[in-house]
Amino acid sequence: LLFLWSITVSIFGIGGLLGSSGSRYMTVKYGKKKCLLCNNLLMIVAASVMGCSKIARSFEMILIGRFMCGISAGLCVPLHHQYVGEISPRKLRGFANSTSSFFWALGKAVGQISGQRELLGSQSLWPMLMASCGLPALVQLVTLPFFPESPPYLLMHKGDQEGCKKAIRQLWGEGHHQAEIDDIMKEKATMKNTKILSVLELMKERAFRWQLYMIVILTATVQLCGINAV
Repeated sequence: LLFLWSITVSIFGIGGLLGSSGSRYMTVKYGKKKCLLCNNLLMIVAASVMGCSKIARSFEMILIGRFMCGISAGLCVPLHHQYVGEISPRKLRGFANSTSSFFWALGKAVGQISGQRELLGSQSLWPMLMASCGLPALVQLVTLPFFPESPPYLLMHKGDQEGCKKAIRQLWGEGHHQAEIDDIMKEKATMKNTKILSVLELMKERAFRWQLYMIVILTATVQLCGINAV
């Protein structure tokens, strides 16, 4: 039982690793909006699988659902940051990206509160708690079609300048947005001359050695601060 419980907890992280590893390929090929929509479907399926595990008397369904949730979360983190940052006006971009951390923390707090025995953590209601992760995904699945694709993606990867202008007007209103379009074109020109490094090449590159050390130390200390034990 202890072994199964440990796998149930840790398999989320394995799914997250796989999901985040494939996020760059998916966003370049299909675009951020489509990826987010598909990701919401994956989360809803995962929530449904976990929610039905008690009726089916199958702990394997919890394992599968947790793994699918991990993949969805791994895809969502970079996708959400990129999409929110790219559809925000330049003066609000930093603020919009910083809201992600706030809502991550808020979501964890709501989950921990909902998991109390007095609420959804009881013997009869825990399947609803497991399935509750599908609710935010359902909200985004319903509302996201009303938003346009990311303007930088349309211009940089699809070469659709008219589609980019239309998306910018829909997001930021009518006005003169040529400066934003020029910034995207400059970024596109910069990317052409920039080599995309693999993980192994990044570790070997001396120019990024100290930045890499800092990221590893910060990430490790977050994991070792006791939050997982709590």
